[in-house]
Order: sequence, then C-alpha cells, then structure tokens
Amino acid sequence: MSPSSPHLPRYAGLDGLRAIAVGLVLIYHLFPGLGLPSGLVGVDVFFVVSGFLITSLMLRPTRHPLRHRLLDFWRRRARRLLPALALMLTVCATVAWLIGGDVLVGIGRQLLGASTFSYNWVALAGGSDYFAATEPELFRNVWSLAVEEQFYLLWPLLLPLLLVVLRVRWALVAFAVAAAGASAWWMSVLVSTGSVTRAYFGTDSHAFGLLLGIALAFGIRRMPEQEWMLRPSARAGGVLLGVLGVGAIVAAALKPSEHTGAGFPGTLLLASAGTVLAVFAGVMPGSWFGRAIDVQPLRWIGDRSYGIYLWHWPVLVLVSAASGLGVSAQVAGVPVWAGCTALVLSVAAAAVSFRVVETPLRRLGFRRSLRAVRVRFARGPVSRLAMATSALAAVLALGGTTAAVASAPPMTTSEMAIRAGQEALKKVVPTPAPTTPAAISGTDVTAVGDSVMLASAPALQQQFPGIEVDAKVSRSVWAGPRIIDALEDSGNLREHVVVALGTNGSVDEDVLQKIADTVGRNRDLVLVNAYAPRDWIPGVNRDLQSFAAGRLGVVVADWAGAIAPHEDLLAGDRIHPGDAGGRIFAEVVEKGIRDAEAERAARPRITPEPVQ
Repeated sequence: MSPSSPHLPRYAGLDGLRAIAVGLVLIYHLFPGLGLPSGLVGVDVFFVVSGFLITSLMLRPTRHPLRHRLLDFWRRRARRLLPALALMLTVCATVAWLIGGDVLVGIGRQLLGASTFSYNWVALAGGSDYFAATEPELFRNVWSLAVEEQFYLLWPLLLPLLLVVLRVRWALVAFAVAAAGASAWWMSVLVSTGSVTRAYFGTDSHAFGLLLGIALAFGIRRMPEQEWMLRPSARAGGVLLGVLGVGAIVAAALKPSEHTGAGFPGTLLLASAGTVLAVFAGVMPGSWFGRAIDVQPLRWIGDRSYGIYLWHWPVLVLVSAASGLGVSAQVAGVPVWAGCTALVLSVAAAAVSFRVVETPLRRLGFRRSLRAVRVRFARGPVSRLAMATSALAAVLALGGTTAAVASAPPMTTSEMAIRAGQEALKKVVPTPAPTTPAAISGTDVTAVGDSVMLASAPALQQQFPGIEVDAKVSRSVWAGPRIIDALEDSGNLREHVVVALGTNGSVDEDVLQKIADTVGRNRDLVLVNAYAPRDWIPGVNRDLQSFAAGRLGVVVADWAGAIAPHEDLLAGDRIHPGDAGGRIFAEVVEKGIRDAEAERAARPRITPEPVQ
C-alpha cells in the first residue's frame, strides 16, 4: 500500500487512516471471527489515500522541468517500495521452500507478478480465482500493490496533459469523478457476467478509489485559507465530517460478505466515499480531526502500514501450512492463536524492515547506501561481522527463493483431487448389475454438487456404478434449481437425487424449496452438508438440517460429521477429499439414500378417492 515519505507533504489524518485501513485488513484475514466480513475494504481506503497524496505531490509548484520531476518521482517511489518488497518476497519464499507442499504451488508465477508490479494481471492470466480455495497463492495480497504501482507509472504521464486540456479546477474534479463512476460501472458489468475476480483485480475496474482521491486533490488545489475555516464551529463540523467518514468505512467493513461479488462495487464505493470525507476533514486548515486521528499508536502503525500489509498474508499462509491447519486461498476460521502469531510476526518483521532497510534506503538512496555499507566494512571487526552476516543472510534468502521456484509442485493436492474427479467423469464406465438385491443401483441416482462432490466422483462411481454426477468447481446452491429443472425436463432426473452445494456460500430456503418441488414426493432428496474452514459453513449446515426436518422425503447426509475425525484424508485446503476421503463421502451418500428409503417406506400411503 502507499507508504508515507519525507518527500511527500505531511497531511494530518492520513497516518491514522492508514492504520485504520491496515487494521481492517488484518482483522478480516487474521481474525475472521471478530465480525468484519467485508474488512477487505481497507484496501480501498489505501487506494483513496494514495490517489489523493500522489496527485497532491504532483500538483505542487516547482521550477524543475517535467522530465526531471518524473524521474525524481519514480526514483523516490522505487526507494520506498522495492526494498521492503524484495525483503518480504525472498524471506517468505525461502520459508515456503523449507515447509514445502501446497504452499509452493505457482510461486514462480507469483514472484514474477510481484517483482514486476503486474501481479493482478499475471494472476488473471493464470486463471486465479480470488474467491476459490484450491490454491494458496502465498503472495496474493500484492495484487493491490500492483494496481497502485501501475497508477504510479501512468498517472504522472497523464496528469500534465490533463492540466493543459482542463484548466478549471472543477472541470478536473468532474473528470475524475466521471472516470471513477465509469470504473465502478465497469466493475458492476464484470460482476454481473460472473467475472468477479476479474472485476476485483482489474486496474480498470478497481480504479475508482484512486480516482476519487484524485478528485479530492483537484478539489482542494489552491483552495485559499479563509478565516471561517479556523472558527471553532468549522473545526467541530470538520470533526463531525471525519467521524461520519470513518463511520462509513466501518459500516462497509461490517456489511455481510458477498462471496459471489453481489456487493461489488457498492460496499467498496461506500468505503471509498467515507475515506474521501475523512481525508478532507483531516486536511482542513487547523483540523481537530486530523490531529486526533494521528494520535499514537495510530501514527506509528500508519508509518509502517505498508510493511505490515506486505507481511501479514504470506506469514498467515506460512503459519497455517507449518502448523498443519491447511492452506487455502481464503484462510477462514483461523484459530485465534494462529492469527495472533501471524500478527506478532508481521508487525515485528515490518518494524525491523522499516528501521533497518526502508528508512536508510529512503533517505540515502541506493548508491549512497552502498557507500555506507563499504564504510561500515572499514570501521572494525564488529561492524565487518555484522555486514558479512547480513550479506550471507541475503545470499541464503536468494538461494532459498531459487530453490522454492525449482521445487514447486505443478498443482495443489486439492487441485489434484478435483482433476482426478474430472477425469473420472470423462470416462465411460459400464454399469454392472447389482451384486445383491439390496444394493443401490447407480442408475437410480442423480448427484449434483460442487468441487467436493467432483473430487469424490471416482468413489461415487465405484460405490454406485452408473450414477449420473453433475459437479463443478465454485458452484453454489443458487445453481441447483436450474440444473434440477433441466434434468427433470429432459427426463433424466432419477429416483434418488443427491445435492451437495453448501461449500461455496450460504443456502437459501426458497432455493432449496424450488429444488424439493421439482424432485417431488415420488423421489428422495438427499442434501449433503458441508465441511470447510469457512465462516458460513455452520450456518449452512443448520439451515440444511432445519429445511429437512420439516419436510417428508428430504434427508441430510452428514458429510461434516463423518469427515471431521479424518481431516488427514483431505487435501491441503482442508476441504477436498482424496481417494480415502472420497470413499467416506460415498458412504455418507449411501447412508443418506438408505435413510431416505426408510423414511419413504414409513410414509402413510395416500389412496386416491374414487371418482363418483
């Protein structure tokens, strides 16, 4: 995220806002149980602050030519951003190599995207899904840094041209606001087509925060300081405005999480608008709000927010992998001890990086820093040993990074389980006759599910030869009625209907009722509950049990209860079963069908009335 710098104007309130932003992100990732389901909006707070701060810097009057200003700007950005990023990437990649396994998958591609500030586009090109859980992506959080860096590269080139074409301040504000609206509209279009990750990662579709910050910078440009601005009533109004802005940010963070992207861009826009109000309240002349929000320790955290943000996600993934908690793209249900461990390590690493690496390089630059190292080598044996130790650590980190790339497996264990299921469904399996009269024939079973069912497809085919399995990655319960209706219309809906669609989001009673209505009383409906380290799973299982309890012909198959004692049979994400886990899934489905048959046999027979 955009850090502060001694070369940038020091505006009151911005460090405090950075602290709030990074705090929201930390709670969202490290402590999901604290109730900030949309804490990811902290990223949008950073975007607004970056757009405002960088544009304000570029608008400052200077006698230097444009070329000199551009080169100086980019050089200072490199000093501030690159050292901390390089340190984090090499250290975390080396630790990942020592841990091994799923955490190494795709690390070469991730390092390429992170080091070239193109992570968002590299991830999209590689088919990354921000809202899936089949790939850990150790450095996923640097996607937002890539968006900001692309802004830092392009905006200084466009701004001079814009100042020539649009000379009036309010014309510049209107242009930035219109561009922000266009970006938000484009995000909504992409979300409506199902491209949620593209909408969230895209620089074009997620630029509205940066553009709103730019609009604010244009709006207060050369704004004269009036006497009324320093009156107590105006300052009190500024405090109220700032509190309202922070309240909007917190309200956005508290909004229920929309894993399908249905809350985009509304939730993100709410946080961005709140940030604009808070920044304006902070930079007003004589602002009380700005001084209040910059109080320690918020200012200390704000100064180091860039490093804290950089370290927190890789450290969480590494802690989860090393402790056997499982690795997933969304680490939900993080134990408190793991979140606390990641928090302490991240803040400590950011503090050391800020003091030892970032501050010296920011003040001295790369060349003068190298000269300072040579001077310290000549001071004496103690200083020389310290420098030699640092150099050795750097060499080891680079070697570990290289080893991590070379030893990375091609896919995670969860992806391998899903791939095996996909391959099983492609094969034409002959349907043998049941071995015993009591055996359940697969030709009587229709199964509709998500990636958990897909990973279990080989076991289902073995347990129920001839079964029809329709399973897909990232499928939610909302797709269920359409699929069941299509099978019914084509005459392919069988006697036993198994539905496992609870992994990827909450369930809805009306949607379940539509499925049950199509299945009808002449068939059995088996709802398989869910097991995953995601915060909505307990609610899903309660809702499924409640729905089945009040309806004849509907039963719940307890996958969660059956697999909980056998987490070692799941992939590294603690969601998708391997071969042995798939067999447990198939056994759970069989028990569910048996329970449904027993319930059907116990139903009172309804004899139609004779026609008079």
